[in-house]
Amino acid sequence: MMTMPNDVAGTAALAICEALLLALNDRNILPENEIVGVLMDAAAAHQHAPPGPGDAMHTAVAALINGILAGGNSVRRR
Repeated sequence: MMTMPNDVAGTAALAICEALLLALNDRNILPENEIVGVLMDAAAAHQHAPPGPGDAMHTAVAALINGILAGGNSVRRR
C-alpha cells in the first residue's frame, strides 16, 4: 500500500467528517446548533491545548475549524 502525506490524509478526513455532519443534519439526527457546538468544542480543544511543541499545529487546527464555522461549510444554513 502506498503511503500518503499527512496533508492528504487530513484533507480526506476533513471531507469525510464534513459530509457526515451534513448528513446528520439533513436526516434531522443532529440539529444545526448541535453541529455548531461540536465544531466549537473541537476548536476549543485545540485553542486550550497544553503548551508544547505542537503549539503551531494546534493554532492552525483551531483557525481552520473556526474558518469552517464562519463559512458554514458543515451546516446547510436554512
